[in-house]
Amino acid sequence: MVVAKEKMMSYEEIRQKRVEENKKRMEALNLPQLSTLLHTPSFKPSPRKQMKLRTVEKQLVVVRRSSRVANKPAPVYQEVLVDKVMIPRRVSKHRDLSNRVYASDEARAEALEKAEKLESGLDPHFPVFIKSMLQSHVTGGFWLGLPVHFCKTNLPKRDEVMTLVDEEGHEYPTIYLAKKTGLSGGWKGFAVAHRLVDGDAIVFQLLQRTTFKVYIIRVKGSEQS
Repeated sequence: MVVAKEKMMSYEEIRQKRVEENKKRMEALNLPQLSTLLHTPSFKPSPRKQMKLRTVEKQLVVVRRSSRVANKPAPVYQEVLVDKVMIPRRVSKHRDLSNRVYASDEARAEALEKAEKLESGLDPHFPVFIKSMLQSHVTGGFWLGLPVHFCKTNLPKRDEVMTLVDEEGHEYPTIYLAKKTGLSGGWKGFAVAHRLVDGDAIVFQLLQRTTFKVYIIRVKGSEQS
């Protein structure tokens, strides 16, 4: 055991001696400082950027309202059942035209002859024309077309209210349509009031720009008391 201990001490002494020798060599070559530099980082880590969290600030604000309703309570909306408004459609009634009476050619011609005789006795200073009544004038459509040449020469160039004055002095306003050269609204009232029928001859005398004096010659067989 004494021998082993001596060997062990000698080994330790040898190792220590070698360490001392190596240390002196490293100091001679300046190796310790190089080792320290190698183990020391050459750069400084940049500090982490602190991320700023976006904050949303909530504030209570006053909503502007009109001065007229500022002091009134807020409206309350609720569902309300609303009845659908229906516009009644005009229903045209079928006219019974089975009782129409048509004048004969002879009776129509006779009424026209009497109308021409009456015309000849009127003041020639006032324009005149004669119209023989047809079914479309006195039943159904109640549209009275006037002579185009007479309208272009004597009547207004635009739509006007034409007044019809009968032999008793009663006045009946009618609508004259210039482009269509005829009487529309109001003519039906005149025709019905005077019970005009097919074949009657009507004398129109233009007394003023929008006034007609009207003479009625009854067709034979339709004379009224």
